[in-house]
Amino acid sequence: MAGRQLPATIRKLVAVRASPKFREILSVKTEPTPKPGDREVLVKNRFVGINASDINFTAGRYDPKAKFPLEVGFEAVAEVVDAGPNALYKPGQAVMYLQYGAFSDYKLVKDKYLVPLPELKAEYLPFILSGNTAAISLDKTGELKPGETVLITAAAGGTGQIAVQWAKLKGCHVIGTCSSEDKMKFLKDIGCDRPVNYKTENLREVLKKEYPKGVDVVYETVGGEMFDTCVENLAIHGRLIIIGYIQGYESDKGYIPSRTLATLPARLLPKSASVRGFFLFNFAKDSAPYVMKQIQYYNEGKLKSFVDLGEKASAGPFIGLEKIVDAVEHLYSKKSIGKIVVDLNSKDLNSKL
Repeated sequence: MAGRQLPATIRKLVAVRASPKFREILSVKTEPTPKPGDREVLVKNRFVGINASDINFTAGRYDPKAKFPLEVGFEAVAEVVDAGPNALYKPGQAVMYLQYGAFSDYKLVKDKYLVPLPELKAEYLPFILSGNTAAISLDKTGELKPGETVLITAAAGGTGQIAVQWAKLKGCHVIGTCSSEDKMKFLKDIGCDRPVNYKTENLREVLKKEYPKGVDVVYETVGGEMFDTCVENLAIHGRLIIIGYIQGYESDKGYIPSRTLATLPARLLPKSASVRGFFLFNFAKDSAPYVMKQIQYYNEGKLKSFVDLGEKASAGPFIGLEKIVDAVEHLYSKKSIGKIVVDLNSKDLNSKL
């Protein structure tokens, strides 16, 4: 940034081998600070986002041919500190990006991958990955229509919170699953019509009793028994979107087979229902318009954004590169509400993981 001397070296987190055991395989790599080339900028990351799929990535499940050591992390809100020739952004500009290797204090990024922001604010971060996953999948894959009944699993999480609100903005009735009374209150606050704490209520019984005609669209991120329950309760022409199967991510295989898979064709055919997969990186052309629409809705007060910086976590708050591992483990503790974010604005560059 103008007026500030850049460091001689930068730090980044890398996975040294393929495994979902996040803490065991991470290392801090130090290398010379890169100089931006044509249409490139160097950004100083301020906030980075935590995702359930962080450990899928380190396990090599997205790219079995990935070479290690592997740079990790997907997204960041950052400030431009140096710009190469013809770059669209100048030092001092707040930006957001979605690129592998975001778990670093500085990163070189091509300007075409940056989204300009009015300020360095953590609340913008959920929109680029979690929010785009929710909004694009519901619109493009779920073919969401006003008046439909939508079930969001893990509804109080980083992507669930946007999915609930997006479905409400589309004029739908929303059911959301969660695991605590605090999350129940949170879901009511963001407009969820029927929060369900699956630890105190039986979701299958709730759906059978209160929604006998079934659910039109399911936003499914959990897998296992939850997937089975969702399939059983699809409506005529119902669409189940597979966003993920977090229940199995920490296992070596990454996936826990569902009981319904063997009978899935027989369950779907009579209802003309369908199960559809969604992977955000297959919808790259939709990314920019959807993230800008979410930013617009947020600035207009139509869309809320909640971030969890670990203030209430036993290992929190999440400040500094060294806290990323704690933040990932916080996600899997099921105690977080909203999008988990790590603030990299730490002066302690010598801390250990």
